[in-house]
Amino acid sequence: MTTQTDTQGSVTTVYKVSGMSCGHCEGAVSGEISEIAGVGSVQAVASTGEVTVVSESPLDDAAVRAAVDEAGFELVGRA
Repeated sequence: MTTQTDTQGSVTTVYKVSGMSCGHCEGAVSGEISEIAGVGSVQAVASTGEVTVVSESPLDDAAVRAAVDEAGFELVGRA
């Protein structure tokens, strides 16, 4: 199931990331994804493995995957 909604000029997408187990993990993933151009906000939740990203337009999945890899985790896909 893909969760992606367009709201007033922004897109919200929920991704599944494996390996997050604590607040530090959430911060690492959020920090890397927030550096992608057009990203407005990122909320990572270790307990569910979900990362909610609000951006100006749909993000390239390869860019998100690269950011998650850089943080040391694995992008499973969209939630």
